[in-house]
Amino acid sequence: MHFLLRVLLKTMHFKNTSIILTALVFILACSTLALALEPETFHSWFNALYWVLTTMSTVGYGDYYAKTAAGKLLTIFLYVFGIGLLSLLIGKVIDSIASIQRQREAGQLRFQGKGHFIIINWSKKAQYAVDEISACLPDADIVIIDESDRHPMQRKSHVHFISGDPASDEVLEEANLTVARAAIIFADSRIDEAALADGKTLLIASSIERLAPSIHSTVEIVHEKNVQNFRYVKVNEFVLSHDAISRLAVRAALQEGNSEIFSQLLSRQHGDDIYEVPLKPEWRTYGDAFQELLSRGATLISDRGDLGVNRKLREAIPPDARLFVIADKSTVDAILGS
Repeated sequence: MHFLLRVLLKTMHFKNTSIILTALVFILACSTLALALEPETFHSWFNALYWVLTTMSTVGYGDYYAKTAAGKLLTIFLYVFGIGLLSLLIGKVIDSIASIQRQREAGQLRFQGKGHFIIINWSKKAQYAVDEISACLPDADIVIIDESDRHPMQRKSHVHFISGDPASDEVLEEANLTVARAAIIFADSRIDEAALADGKTLLIASSIERLAPSIHSTVEIVHEKNVQNFRYVKVNEFVLSHDAISRLAVRAALQEGNSEIFSQLLSRQHGDDIYEVPLKPEWRTYGDAFQELLSRGATLISDRGDLGVNRKLREAIPPDARLFVIADKSTVDAILGS
């Protein structure tokens, strides 16, 4: 008994893999030994395995039980050592699950997926971005990179968190940057100086463009004079931090009620939105596209950034055109499915 106790205590210090292998070998060996000691009781190795597992788990249905002295000694051995080993195994499994959860909360786990969105620097604006992506694409994976040490959205299973410096190659690799769909960089709200905030954002953008130049990158810029610097590192899109809010407020003041229209276009959670529709061979002019889309419940508004297509209805649509419409999701789904 003293020997078995010492063995059990040493087993508690094994690594998880060693404990699993030890438990597996123990169960298989005891099943084989049980069948060898009492072949008339168990009849097959599977029945012996079943008896060992029910004994170790303290279920003990009683449909199989040892009848010889040697078999009863094996039963006592299972009571003393087997039950403890199984309890230790279960405890290690539970501890491993808890450890993974702690690492997830602390942002220490590498993200293994692809086609995900990366959001850098946590803030209220970043939270709105997560909510908007989730509303548009409920199944999309989102990775947040921030220098804090705690997951900001633990309850959302599709939101992963990486803790560390977003400009570091190692941290960006932890987020699986090279196979991401897009990266959004928000200005660090913890930095009060605009120049310093944009400088940090520029450093992060440079790292992303160097490691994954094909990734679509969008950055928030605090000071307008720094726009040229971001164009130099080939950022795909940029937004001025206070520009949109100021313009929206002015439009609301000049024309009462139009802010609701802009709010709907900025969010896919309510009302109509802007969608891209593919070109059709039968559309030779903008007018052809406009009339058919209008009959389907969608309004053609632009070719890329050109909002004047409705004044060019007789002009031919170029082969590289990208047409955008205002419609609701069900209308666009119907158009795309036809």
